[in-house]
Formats: sequence, C-alpha cells, structure tokens
Amino acid sequence: MKIFVKAKPSAKNESVEKIGDYNFAVSVKEPPKDSRANKAIIRALAKYFNISPFSIRLVSGFFSKQKTFEII
Repeated sequence: MKIFVKAKPSAKNESVEKIGDYNFAVSVKEPPKDSRANKAIIRALAKYFNISPFSIRLVSGFFSKQKTFEII
C-alpha cells in the first residue's frame, strides 16, 4: 500500500493526521537535516499504524515536503 505524506519538520508537537484515504500530514520535532526528519516520520507512521518501522519504506520525496511511503 502506498501513502502520501505532507511532512512538517521542526514542529512543536509530533502528530499524524489523516487527510484523505491515503493522504496524511505528519508533524515531527526533528529538523530536516541528515534524514533525521525522514526517520522520525517513519517512526511516527509505524506507531500510528501499529507496525514495525522496518515495514515502511520511503519511495520518493527524500528532500521534499511531499513524500510517498510504501507500507509492506
């Protein structure tokens, strides 16, 4: 399953908000440096879906706020 995420790095609070069927807005406290925000988004999504972080893979949007993740 592929999901589309609007990333909000350096936020005050961490949250995962469902916008549509496969669209989410994810806020994380980590800054967008050295892939720290990407890793934090993966952890937040894993917690939201109650799955292992190893089941989530970033497909596109490594340096963008619009990201595509694949959940295995």
